[in-house]
Amino acid sequence: MHTVRIASPARPVMFALLMALAASSLRPTAVQAQEAPYDLVLRGGTVMDGTGGSPRRADVAIRGDRIVRVGALGRTSARAVLDVQGRMVAPGFINVHSHADVRALGSAANLLTQGVTTVLLNADGGGAVDLETQLTSIQNNTPALNVAMSVPFNSIWSTVVGLRDVRPTDAQIERMQRLVVAGLDAGGFGISAGLDYKPAYFATRDEVVRVLSVAESRGTFFTNHDRITPESGFSSVAGMQETMAIGFATSMVPVFTHMKLQGREQGRAARMLDTMRTETRAGRWVAADVYPYLAGQTMLAALIIPGWAQDGGVTAMRERFRDSTLRARIIREADEAIAARFTGAAGILLNDDGTTLQQVMDRERIASAGEAVVRVLETRMPSAILGFGAEADLARLIADPDIAIACDCDAALPAGVSHPRYFGTFPRVLGRYVREQRVLSWAAAVRKMTWLPASLMGLPDRGRVAVGMHADLVVFDSTTVVDHATFANPTAPSTGIVYVVVNGALAVRDGAVTGTRAGRALRRAPDMVSRRPR
Repeated sequence: MHTVRIASPARPVMFALLMALAASSLRPTAVQAQEAPYDLVLRGGTVMDGTGGSPRRADVAIRGDRIVRVGALGRTSARAVLDVQGRMVAPGFINVHSHADVRALGSAANLLTQGVTTVLLNADGGGAVDLETQLTSIQNNTPALNVAMSVPFNSIWSTVVGLRDVRPTDAQIERMQRLVVAGLDAGGFGISAGLDYKPAYFATRDEVVRVLSVAESRGTFFTNHDRITPESGFSSVAGMQETMAIGFATSMVPVFTHMKLQGREQGRAARMLDTMRTETRAGRWVAADVYPYLAGQTMLAALIIPGWAQDGGVTAMRERFRDSTLRARIIREADEAIAARFTGAAGILLNDDGTTLQQVMDRERIASAGEAVVRVLETRMPSAILGFGAEADLARLIADPDIAIACDCDAALPAGVSHPRYFGTFPRVLGRYVREQRVLSWAAAVRKMTWLPASLMGLPDRGRVAVGMHADLVVFDSTTVVDHATFANPTAPSTGIVYVVVNGALAVRDGAVTGTRAGRALRRAPDMVSRRPR
């Protein structure tokens, strides 16, 4: 059994001297125990340093919040020793696609028990425009893990331009540029966008480039939920090409977030990966992140109702539903979006009542999936689970060395969870795709969860097990690590994550969170440059 052992103090004086004192009438003087040289030692584990190199057996010593030794430490004393023989020791996992639920950052149990020690918030272009206030608030409330921010393009666009499909003035472009610079100066690690979501959907490519051109000299990244349009035939490949074009035009690393080949483009993963590699070989690194599921989650209206029908917000959309001519067009285009992007009405699950769209159609005798969506949205605005892809494509994406693993989730309160990725993403990759299917090696998988995302973010001192790095570590059992969360039971905890260390403090012990809040709000410095790890 693997338990915590507290090291015994060294003998304060020689045995002979003690005997002499005892034999005399003098009373012995109290002697303080010798201070241990390390705060924590992980002893006897198989270390994967995060770079993708071969695992090796080694001890890891921590003092304060840093790793100070990696190697054979013998019986060197420490304030606490964890016997981790037979377990794997890796850098703490870094989730580069996380949405902010600040209420849960103080516990972050669903993430810590997956081995996650650092999250990058403001995904898909959402989140607070004022990063300085956001970061200060998070630090003042002491998170349970490390929290970094992206500058949110969508929030900036909607704040300045509003909900309508209108062209921004030069003054509005300049105001958005100032907000981007302010976010980067406050410590934002890069820029996120969700050009598939309204109203940022209405921004032209040239307008996006103009706004983001102020980041050209920053050496950072542009991560985007790719814009999928009816004009492109709902092509996810076209959306990824747009993300690359914006990244290249602004001298940022383009990142396809929650990368997928969906609907009619299933089976094209290999071709898209070839495009990424071609650009990377030409000196323009293209990166991505992916989660190990074939269904996503977003608002039901977001990706199904056509953009023109969402112009102006929910009230304006519902007014169009009441116009018989416009309603017929909306239904027709919604049907086309479902057919082109998703796996049909049976693969769309409404989270507010747990029914599928097909069940709504059957119950209300509706012939069209688009009509069923419109009827639901007339009175409700639920989020939905949306099936989209093919397993063969997913396996290729998970195996690619330039695609990080990310959960597209957040530190969550269980009552609000409806997708298994919130509790299962990282253990699912390790258990299903490494141990069971052998899609990739242990070392390669760990690299995609650690040093790859750290390098993308420009974090120089996290994401590796090496002397001088911050002591963010995860210890897991390679024979048992796996997810248990399902769409029917999305909060079932994973197993096999034994210990998690955040900044030198034990955050998970024997698979359970300790309640320790050792996380920090991280800020990007000018020398933290996005780079492809070697």
